[in-house]
Amino acid sequence: MGHALVKNRHGLLVDLQVSPATGFSQEVRKRIEQVFGWAKTVAGFRRTRATAAKRRTQFVAHLVGAAYNLLRVARLRLPAAT
Repeated sequence: MGHALVKNRHGLLVDLQVSPATGFSQEVRKRIEQVFGWAKTVAGFRRTRATAAKRRTQFVAHLVGAAYNLLRVARLRLPAAT
């Protein structure tokens, strides 16, 4: 990550490179991107479009999220079972 100065909500310049929360934020962002990557590649969510069928798209998004959570729980329980 390069040198970055940004204004915080109070208008003060903050150096993001030395912020202790930067590493944590990047870890969380990676986990979120993994979920979206799985949804697009494995669950076929790449083909959905946010058009007039908003309810259907939202319903499919909920199904994809539930499926990912079930897989995640199964993976978490697997080491405990063996």
